[in-house]
Amino acid sequence: MSTITLPGDPSPEGAPPGGRRAAAVWGIGVSVYFVAVIFRTSLGVAGLDAADRFDVNASALSTFSILQLLVYAGMQIPVGLLVDRLGTKKVLAIGVVLFTAGQLGFAFSPTYGTALASRALLGCGDAMTFISVLRLGTRWFPARRGPLVAQLAGLAGMAGNLVSTLLLARLLHGIGWTAAFAGSALAGVVVLVLLLLFLKDHPEGHEPQPFPHRGAAYVRRQIAESWREPGTRLGLWVHFTTQFPAMVFLLLWGMPFLVEAQGLSRATAGELLTLVVLSNMAVGLVYGQVVARHHGARLPLALGTVGATALLWAATLAYPGEHAPMWLLVVLCTVLGACGPASMLGFDFARPANPPERQGTASGITNMGGFVASMSTLFAIGVLLDATGDDYRIAFSSVFALQALGVSQILRLRSRAARRERERLVASRVSSVHVPA
Repeated sequence: MSTITLPGDPSPEGAPPGGRRAAAVWGIGVSVYFVAVIFRTSLGVAGLDAADRFDVNASALSTFSILQLLVYAGMQIPVGLLVDRLGTKKVLAIGVVLFTAGQLGFAFSPTYGTALASRALLGCGDAMTFISVLRLGTRWFPARRGPLVAQLAGLAGMAGNLVSTLLLARLLHGIGWTAAFAGSALAGVVVLVLLLLFLKDHPEGHEPQPFPHRGAAYVRRQIAESWREPGTRLGLWVHFTTQFPAMVFLLLWGMPFLVEAQGLSRATAGELLTLVVLSNMAVGLVYGQVVARHHGARLPLALGTVGATALLWAATLAYPGEHAPMWLLVVLCTVLGACGPASMLGFDFARPANPPERQGTASGITNMGGFVASMSTLFAIGVLLDATGDDYRIAFSSVFALQALGVSQILRLRSRAARRERERLVASRVSSVHVPA
């Protein structure tokens, strides 16, 4: 007889059981992502220190984050293919080794060039974490919990950002550059040990069907078939449009903007960056619950977040005074906190559009979106700051160009993606009809 396999259900044998065992194993994977985000965002609190340490201007400073994100974005499809081929544990282990080596290298880098190489290595390892954690969630939890599990993974990442903002910033100014970055690298060693000892790719009895590698033709087919799905492309553009405003703010330019353009102290600026992270964590819980209960809320939430972000950035940059008032900066940072949870909605479009054997590849394509947008904006802001004599209003206006591009693509793809998703759902319901043998 025929049984149903829902789109995105990780096993043709039935849904995984979830439960405490699943939460424990998934928690190990999430802890790896948590540490990766600490390392990724560590430059955000050290941007001004890095400029002094390596004696570089705004464009050169932005190159740190641009190179890191370039490597991250470029690795997404290869990592997706690796996860589909090798499994979560192996890919995560490689990732931990690479990003820990990158953080250590950054701690001891004597020159700008070696520091750049270290950030590239860190970006390569970081690129292997999030897609692996998403895959781990689909292997250990029922598909209906997918949106909430993904948002909780993003929440753990923002907790890592919070640690970077609060703890690493204090260590940096307390014990110095080398000790702070080298000491933080010990967290990578800890999660590597936990990963090797306790992480499992899937629960017993829920092994995925083997999908053997068949060379370059297989790789091209995986990518082409994932890209052919409108849901994958819509997921990429949702991720592209929603993630980058907060990413750019937290990763590098938030601290300089608040200190140099808005005249705040570093302590106050740090509190506002913390507010972005706390808002992200709160909104992530809300978005995950809403989408789990109302699947049709995905697109309104994404577009609403983009609209609110654009409105608050416009109000801040166009404020007639020399500095925006504190209440406006607080509202801006609160709204920026919704960008991360909104970007996670992109995976909720790609996941049901692809069968289990393409989940890693489709997630990799989707995850490229926000990081390509972030990389482009980081570069644009750095160039415009140097060209305009540090005019942050002009530099940050580049945000609107990428938002306009992303929204136009979302509106173009939404109908096709919705139609294709309905077709897959109908096909699943038909296949669920039990026919006597």
